[in-house]
Amino acid sequence: MHRFRSFVLPFAIVMGLLFHRPLVSLREVTPYLIFAILLLNDVAVDMKKLKVTGLDLWIMLFQIVVSLGSYFLAKAFGASELVAQGILGGVLCPVAASSVVIATLLGANRETVTTYTIVGNLMVALVGPVYFSFVGTMQDLPLLQSMWLIFRRIAPTLALPFFIALLLQHFAPKTNAFLCRYKSFSFYLWAAALTITLGQTIDFMFLNGREEKQSILILGAASVFFCIVQFAVGKWLGSKYGDRVAGGQLLGQKNSAMGIWIANTYLLPLASVFTALYSIWQNLFNSYQLWRKDHHRSADDPLRN
Repeated sequence: MHRFRSFVLPFAIVMGLLFHRPLVSLREVTPYLIFAILLLNDVAVDMKKLKVTGLDLWIMLFQIVVSLGSYFLAKAFGASELVAQGILGGVLCPVAASSVVIATLLGANRETVTTYTIVGNLMVALVGPVYFSFVGTMQDLPLLQSMWLIFRRIAPTLALPFFIALLLQHFAPKTNAFLCRYKSFSFYLWAAALTITLGQTIDFMFLNGREEKQSILILGAASVFFCIVQFAVGKWLGSKYGDRVAGGQLLGQKNSAMGIWIANTYLLPLASVFTALYSIWQNLFNSYQLWRKDHHRSADDPLRN
């Protein structure tokens, strides 16, 4: 099946585009898919090797500084509030909880990716409400309440599978080993979650995007630019710490569902277009990376099926 996996994500994008209306009704399924993905990853993680490194700190610093700096820079160059908010929310958007799926397929260290998945999401829960206290539509919301809103959103799918895996490794190692054998299934679960999420965002754009066509075009161009920059900077940072792939995925691969929720909750709703389009570019790039890795593997081993 490995020869087809580079086509799974483009297929998910096409399905999301063609069937966006019926896919909206499946949005409640997505958290369960993410939960299963993370559980299959976490049971395979060596918990003793989880530690925050300089790579994590640099990626967090990039998100914190560049998100707010880009907001003010966009405003200084005459961009609308909608465009500026879309860029802020898109750059600050946390790493996808399921980024470990692609990252490990590409050769990244599982523990490195898992660590930043946790600390990066917690960072957004702390920093985001500070920014949204003076940017967006919820500036009057108390800071602690705002933090709780984001934490409550990420905790069930992020923390629960981690603690279940921790318990399984300590008290039910046979069950843990059994689940480890199926960790590769997480890629296809992620493709299903991606299809549903893209269907939702595309449907939202069709329903609400007609009034701000110029801003949407600018947000689309900005999403391409930041996708290239974040993957490039992430890979450069990762190379400094011995894991180029992990750095690229941790900074470049965003949690599109969370980013869209942040925009709809704290910012102008159409600002979510940045994250919606970004998710398309990041997954096309991920598909290319998978194709290139499989192509090189086949070239190295011509007898491999």
